[in-house]
Amino acid sequence: MTGLTVALLVVVAVAGLLRWLRPAWYWLTFGVTLAALRVLVRYSSVMDACRLTVPPSRWRLALARVTNRSVPEDRAPRILRIRPTRTGLVLRLKLRPGQDAFDVSAATDRLRHSFAMYGVTSREVRSGVVELRMTGYDVLKRVQMPAKVDCAPMRIPVALREDGAVHYRDYRAIPHALTLGATESGKSVYQRNLVAELAPRDVALAGIDCKQGVELFPLARRFSALADNPDTAADLLDALVSRMEGVYQLIRAEQRIAADVPDAEIAADIWDLSPDLRPTPVVVLVDEVAELALFANKEEEKRRDRIITALARLAQLGRAAGIYLEVCGQRFGSELGKGITMLRAQLTGRTAHRVNDESSANMAFGDIAPDAALAAIQIPADTPGIAIAGDATGGWARIRAPHTSLRQAVNICNRYAHLTPDLPELSPFRPVLPHPAKDPAPAVENVPAAV
Repeated sequence: MTGLTVALLVVVAVAGLLRWLRPAWYWLTFGVTLAALRVLVRYSSVMDACRLTVPPSRWRLALARVTNRSVPEDRAPRILRIRPTRTGLVLRLKLRPGQDAFDVSAATDRLRHSFAMYGVTSREVRSGVVELRMTGYDVLKRVQMPAKVDCAPMRIPVALREDGAVHYRDYRAIPHALTLGATESGKSVYQRNLVAELAPRDVALAGIDCKQGVELFPLARRFSALADNPDTAADLLDALVSRMEGVYQLIRAEQRIAADVPDAEIAADIWDLSPDLRPTPVVVLVDEVAELALFANKEEEKRRDRIITALARLAQLGRAAGIYLEVCGQRFGSELGKGITMLRAQLTGRTAHRVNDESSANMAFGDIAPDAALAAIQIPADTPGIAIAGDATGGWARIRAPHTSLRQAVNICNRYAHLTPDLPELSPFRPVLPHPAKDPAPAVENVPAAV
């Protein structure tokens, strides 16, 4: 008996130590079993307390009267499936007649407390079926991306959501995006993750960094074009517009609109072309966009109008030509001048790190998701990297990218430098760099470390 007691105490001590030092390990060893038992045992009472039950149907009441039985109890949504994950539990529920998915969504905070979980989110899978994603610990405190992710040619994993799911940047679904955030909020790390994930893919990178290139020029070996001042940026954007027009001419020449060609084979963008004709897609990263919109005299004002016009044209027409925009800045409001709000309206994807005031958050989410703007201003200053990601559908989520140092990003770009495409339109802007030394010894590991 004494040996059993000692073994039990050791197990409890190990579980407590893992929960404190390694929450993910604790969840996979002890937490997932305890949480599943807790959910199954408490399910009926919790649903009743959260007012997620419905009265028995009339035929059940009539059957009870005929058979002289007690009145049936209220019924909770039926559990279709409970599935453990590396960060929590996924509970799929079948709603009863008269229930709505909004009722479950409104009760997620009460469900979180009742089931003793760290977080609960809900989404409607289809009519009458709702999925609850429960997280057992704070997955954003120490970001650990899963080993296997669902990638596609222009779909990359960049962050982890608060419900444990992977946040993807899908350029074909959301071609252009805006990223806002104050100084030291995590914008640069988010941008490095984008570059690091795009580096091994068949894509051209073009960068505009008006901070004299301190953010993007260390990654220059993987960039087909770079600009470090507004004058060069204006010329680079004009070259991208010219490339876009040339790609459209290619698409028109290869549309195959003869009467005997099925509709599915008619080309409307570069992804409808055959692989041997398809132009290389281009991702344009703009760092500190406000520097492109500021001016102090008439000449700079003309340059500014030229830049904003080119950006607006790329945002409106660039998707089909395979040109995608990633615009970053601290603020992006109407005070930057004419054309800014028109450009912002074309940037469908929105990501906001910690901002300094409410108006900055409204610049990102005020026109699509007011609740997300409130969440953005509540991000604490001591958690860099936490961000709110939203889109034009009104949905949003808290995310955090794994920490990638500048040295790690440089090593990744150097490793895949041979994949950098040489585009004729962008060749005047390709950075000229010395050849790297043979067998360079990296300062740190090339694999991004988790926060």
